[in-house]
Amino acid sequence: MAALKLFIFTIFLSLILAHIRADADSPISVVDDEVQVPRSDGSDSVLIEQLKSKIHNLESHVEEKAQEMKGKDEIIAAKEKIIEEKSNSITSLQNEIGSLQKKGTLAVEEQVRKAHARAEELERQVEKLKTDIEVKSKENEVFKARAEEAVKKTVELNAKVESLQKLIDGQKTKLRKTERALHVAEDELMKAKSEYTSKTKELMEVHGAWLPPWLAVHFIHYQSLLEENWNVHGRPALEMAMQKAIEKKAQLEEWAAPHVETMKTKWIPAIKERWIVVKTNAEPHVQMLTMKTLEIYEVSKNTVTPHIIRVQEIADPYFQELRKFSKPYIDQVATATRPHVDKIRTTLKPYTKEAVHAYGKFLESATVYHHQVQDAVHEKLKSHEHTRPLATRELVWFVASAVSSVKRQKSPLGMATLTIHAGRENVDIQTSKVGNCVPLLRFKMDLVFSH
Repeated sequence: MAALKLFIFTIFLSLILAHIRADADSPISVVDDEVQVPRSDGSDSVLIEQLKSKIHNLESHVEEKAQEMKGKDEIIAAKEKIIEEKSNSITSLQNEIGSLQKKGTLAVEEQVRKAHARAEELERQVEKLKTDIEVKSKENEVFKARAEEAVKKTVELNAKVESLQKLIDGQKTKLRKTERALHVAEDELMKAKSEYTSKTKELMEVHGAWLPPWLAVHFIHYQSLLEENWNVHGRPALEMAMQKAIEKKAQLEEWAAPHVETMKTKWIPAIKERWIVVKTNAEPHVQMLTMKTLEIYEVSKNTVTPHIIRVQEIADPYFQELRKFSKPYIDQVATATRPHVDKIRTTLKPYTKEAVHAYGKFLESATVYHHQVQDAVHEKLKSHEHTRPLATRELVWFVASAVSSVKRQKSPLGMATLTIHAGRENVDIQTSKVGNCVPLLRFKMDLVFSH
């Protein structure tokens, strides 16, 4: 009877332990949603609403996980109670085994052996349950840590939402300010346009007042005729000439391509070798020629200067007589034109300052552009071996002037004619390999660009 009770008890205990193991081995769903700020291409309000919904979902998820943790704690407490009951049953079984051992029967000894084996199995199961409880407690701690991280992420998301809201508000205020500034600028532009039109009308009226009526009529008539002839004959002819020049240029490039390749591969090395030979042979002759030219220049200068002084002395009285004779006529012209000049000066006085300021700015920008072109041309000439000897100050200046003149002619400057004093300061051009004995060529160039 006692053996039957022990067998039924062991079966019942094994079923309970199997159920506990199934509960322990059940998959624990761990949700680890990494909160990322969505990069939507939509509006900022949609972004904020998505973040708020994400925060709400995280808070609900944290609450669910807390409830699950409470349930797990209850299950662990129940399991501990079951373990205590099983340990009590084990002690009772051990007591029964001791009583059976006292009886000393063989059947009882076999049952005692079975009971010992069963007790060992139960102890093993108890140890497994303890390990399962420890694993669950660790999982519980991990779960708590993740819950804390989720709370921290919600706090960070709230801070990000607030910063985004502040940034959006700042952008809106900046946008409003820029819109206001744009409206103000448009109003000022309209005012400036109206002032410009009124001033141009006044200038045209003043310009018409400078000339006699009949001359102004003829001037306007001939100007209109010139514009018509230019539009009818000049502009089409220029366009045709430009088109033909472009076609000829393309044909010339196609024709010259193989010849250029042959020049690069065959002629240029041979010419280079010949040039080195000629240079080495002609260098003493060139030095002798320069010395001879310097001597001739000095001799001619010494011989010509007394004659020039004598001519100046002879022509000086004639110039004095001419000045005395022409002085009354010049005074008459000055007295006759003085009121007109005063009138022009008074009418142009409010505009001269602006014109001088604009001309100064334009001249400064042209000078800066000219220096930039000079630097670019100098670097380009220095970069190639064959053009390196040509990278002198004078050639660079002339090439930069030509390039800037071409670019200025292509730019839409209207019908106005601009005179740029490219050589505002006197440019000193000194010939190479001569020294200070050769006179310096001083010149001033006026480049006139018109469109």
